[in-house]
Amino acid sequence: MSQTTTFGVDGMTCAHCVQHVTTELTALPGVRGVDIALVVGGSSQVTVTSDAPLADEAVAGAVDEAGYVLTPRRSLL
Repeated sequence: MSQTTTFGVDGMTCAHCVQHVTTELTALPGVRGVDIALVVGGSSQVTVTSDAPLADEAVAGAVDEAGYVLTPRRSLL
């Protein structure tokens, strides 16, 4: 059964930014898919589907490696 995690990323402004974040996140073990709703000038919504829950540190590290900032977790409901 797959897990879905959604979080915000600040600093992305274009499709090139989305590609960088997608590349870094898909390199994490167990990640099956990444979907990003780009919000220029705000916090873009990133949804990751994985085989198992992802460690917050791994996600934050991948986003940082891409050159962007993970926003604090919050309810998206």
